[in-house]
Amino acid sequence: MIITVPLVVFTSITFVLVFLFVKTIDPRKWLTFLVSLALTPVVYFYAVYPMINIFSSYHHQKHFSAEVWKAKPALRYELSDDMITSEILIGMTKNDIKAQLGAYEWLSWNDAEKKHNENRWNYSLGIEPGAFNQKKQCIELQFSDQKVTEVKPYKEEIEPNAKD
Repeated sequence: MIITVPLVVFTSITFVLVFLFVKTIDPRKWLTFLVSLALTPVVYFYAVYPMINIFSSYHHQKHFSAEVWKAKPALRYELSDDMITSEILIGMTKNDIKAQLGAYEWLSWNDAEKKHNENRWNYSLGIEPGAFNQKKQCIELQFSDQKVTEVKPYKEEIEPNAKD
């Protein structure tokens, strides 16, 4: 285990809270200290740590890889930050994008022409883990002269599949 500042802070806070709780049960300080010292790791790893993971939106960041993109579509959100910030897709042709990301999943709708826009490709990035996450992440690639000019991330509501 790697000891970090947040680990020490949260463990210390947990110790103080457990100490104050055990102190209400028995007034002897030496016994309260020993019981608190023994209970702190248990309370931290079975109560505090799971709650931190549920309510924080942290997820692993990975470098973009076309193989991982194609093999694990549900985990694309891990690759997206590197892909967008490094601007690796900017300037690529539609054929290059098909080779890297595969065929587009859907096209954006053009309200003015009442049809799909062939120059706006969309890909789903999956659902980022979190307790209150109601949206899935997506990206839109915009093309001009058959080359990517912009990569825009956006979120859309998760819609459950309708049953017939």
